[in-house]
Amino acid sequence: MTAPKTIDAPYQPPRIFGPEYRTASLGILLVVTLIAFEGMSIGAIMPAASTELNALNLYGMSFSAFLIAGLFANVAAGLWSDRRGHPVPFLVGVGLFVVGMFLAGAAPSKEVFIVARAVQGLGGGFAVVAIYVMIARVYAPAARPKIFAGLSAAWVLPALVGPGIGGIVAETVGWRWVFYGIIPLVIPALVMLLPALRGGEGQDREEAPARATGPRSRPLPMILAALGTAVGAGVLLYGADQLHSEPVRGGVLSAVGVLALAVGLPRLLPRGALRFGRGLPTTVMMRGVLSAAFFGVNSFIPLVLQKEFGFTLTEAGIALTVGAIGWSSGSYLQARREWDRPKLVRFGAAAVTGGILLTALTMIPGLTGWIMAPAWILAGLGMGVGMSSVSLTTMRQSPDAEQGANSAALQVVDTLGSSLTIGFGGVLINLIGHDDIGAGFLSIVVMTAAIGTLGVVVAGRMREAA
Repeated sequence: MTAPKTIDAPYQPPRIFGPEYRTASLGILLVVTLIAFEGMSIGAIMPAASTELNALNLYGMSFSAFLIAGLFANVAAGLWSDRRGHPVPFLVGVGLFVVGMFLAGAAPSKEVFIVARAVQGLGGGFAVVAIYVMIARVYAPAARPKIFAGLSAAWVLPALVGPGIGGIVAETVGWRWVFYGIIPLVIPALVMLLPALRGGEGQDREEAPARATGPRSRPLPMILAALGTAVGAGVLLYGADQLHSEPVRGGVLSAVGVLALAVGLPRLLPRGALRFGRGLPTTVMMRGVLSAAFFGVNSFIPLVLQKEFGFTLTEAGIALTVGAIGWSSGSYLQARREWDRPKLVRFGAAAVTGGILLTALTMIPGLTGWIMAPAWILAGLGMGVGMSSVSLTTMRQSPDAEQGANSAALQVVDTLGSSLTIGFGGVLINLIGHDDIGAGFLSIVVMTAAIGTLGVVVAGRMREAA
């Protein structure tokens, strides 16, 4: 008599809100939500803050301070995590973030406010990189797609409600309470993360990761490279902003910024990243490619809709934020099964590029500006599947001792990619779109679509060489 055949149960990946990971997942998502909410609401309160502090140019300076400090913290946190583990960098990052919130809320002058934004950038940079390392060391590989989908959702909700809530708080009790109100919410997040920080929850490793070695494990050269890259990015952005009013000065500053980036950036990335070497180098660079293409257009959609189509701020915001629907849908879909990740990233880059090209249809006479909405849902879908897949592939390709350095590299190219295309997009608007916003926007579409097309072409190089 033969034994009855058994039917294999369908594969069920670990649940990130199951008993094994519940408190770690809730703590991580709450911290990321708080960081994202601060970032999304800052634009809504900046007019009130700049008026009270008597600094009309406060937005640009505070953004640059946050950018430079964040880039520096990304690298420092990666070094620290690889050498000593993720708990202390994470706690330092959260602590700095809270201090920055308090300083911003209490700022009596623009100088203190800019310092507060720099402290927030340090805190956010430390915390986010440490969270990536925490995911690599606490979560089983099968659970990581779902926690990355959760991270995407933690950014989507603040994108939808952050500006509105920030504006309401600023108009009712004052802009300072946008910062003060975040501080108490950090406490429950830390309590939930204590088991993961101690290495208990979800931890299936019996021994600590090997100590980092190699050129990206040397603190002094890496810190100097991070400082040069951060300052170079800030100088380049400032110089680019000056090109339309003071071309010579702006050109000199831009050249200095590019030189600093050329010296510092290669030392922060895996060897061969800037030439899209096979495997990890291209995987890391794809994060910057996707961010550069998407955010380079994203920042100018409201401007075009208001100037060219007469949309109200609310209507322009709706057309823009529907991209969050596509992003969250893409993040959900990539977590549903095992995928060929390079192919999925190629699809993501193609979807982002397609969405960008669709936005150009709004410039055809007689067509409505609401074309932006479905176009940006498509682009958001590409970001949802692409960004999570890049993060997962980076973890798979990273030795334990290099998880911090590679997580930092992801954040560096993400920040640089989006910041530089936004900066150059502003230059194009000023130079080409000064009298015709539509023409300036089309030039941005051409620039970012070219970047997205590059991503489609090189995504296959994410695979390791045979």
